[in-house]
Amino acid sequence: MPSPPAKRARRSSPLVAMEARSVDEIPRGKEWQYEPKWDGFRCLLSRNGSDIDLRSKSGEDLARYFPEIVAAALKLKAERFTLDGEIVVPHGKSFSFDALLQRIHPAASRVKKLSMETPALYLVFDLLATSREKDLAEKTLRERRPALDAFAKADLKGSIFRLSPATASYATAKKWLAQSGGGSDGVIAKRIDLPYQAGTRDGMQKIKKFRSADCVVGGFRYATNKIAGRNVVGSLLLGLYDDDGLLHHVGFTSAIKAEEKPALTDRLEALIGEPGFTGNAPGGPSRWSTERSAKWCPLKPKLVIEVCYDHFSGERFRHGTSILRWRPDKAPRQCRFEQLKQKVADPMKLLK
Repeated sequence: MPSPPAKRARRSSPLVAMEARSVDEIPRGKEWQYEPKWDGFRCLLSRNGSDIDLRSKSGEDLARYFPEIVAAALKLKAERFTLDGEIVVPHGKSFSFDALLQRIHPAASRVKKLSMETPALYLVFDLLATSREKDLAEKTLRERRPALDAFAKADLKGSIFRLSPATASYATAKKWLAQSGGGSDGVIAKRIDLPYQAGTRDGMQKIKKFRSADCVVGGFRYATNKIAGRNVVGSLLLGLYDDDGLLHHVGFTSAIKAEEKPALTDRLEALIGEPGFTGNAPGGPSRWSTERSAKWCPLKPKLVIEVCYDHFSGERFRHGTSILRWRPDKAPRQCRFEQLKQKVADPMKLLK
């Protein structure tokens, strides 16, 4: 694996990634283009001769974490360009966000090892500059997309760069949304009649598919702030049973109304008891863990709650969930991982 160049270019322009506004439904109309919403790290990639710059949506330098992408960019025929895309790590027929997170590591030796064991892909969905058109971002998406298609055909074949699909078909977008999962967590809609909307949400919308699951409440954490001088629940820790009968921690929900917290706290405190989770438990090793985040109270597995979630991977909910309803009619042992299995599209088949 070639090493990244010692010289690293600083950003030659103030260009930042355009952002998306969350909406509930896929917008319709001739002014929209649809794309899969990939579950990875958003990244603006620029090449200027021998200098490669990988920049996150927040402006952080990502080049040191993905040396294989730097090396692949240096091998492309085009020597000057700026791309907008997503970094993902393939795992079987899906993409692994957990493997992606492992790259954000301070040790260069660890990053190099992972770059060879689990090489990343760069999924390209916009072209913002070339050696011939330095201000391509000022043109509309209707003009930029054909330029990207031509660029991909001429330069991106046989590399770790992949062209992300785009369609004007609302029916295709609905299909992508219905089959989201395994690396795609929804649909992106972009205005084709606007130039690149750097740093704003005016030209792009994101739509996620929300699902529900019945979970055991295996524990809880107290809130930082007290109510009427007493400690009250801040979040519920959710669990699911595997085929061996072990209860694994899979996520949390903190969407609890303030007026409901005192009574719920009484209910939870009456059920405090070991072990709570018999499989994977919260508070395990994590570079994001704090002393406070590791403190939790285990509960006897008596309570079942239905929650709404948008993404499940690596045997846990990727984001916090929201409470739909309590399920006194559901036996805790019925809350199993198998309820989360779904038919999803093979993301690799969508890429060119």
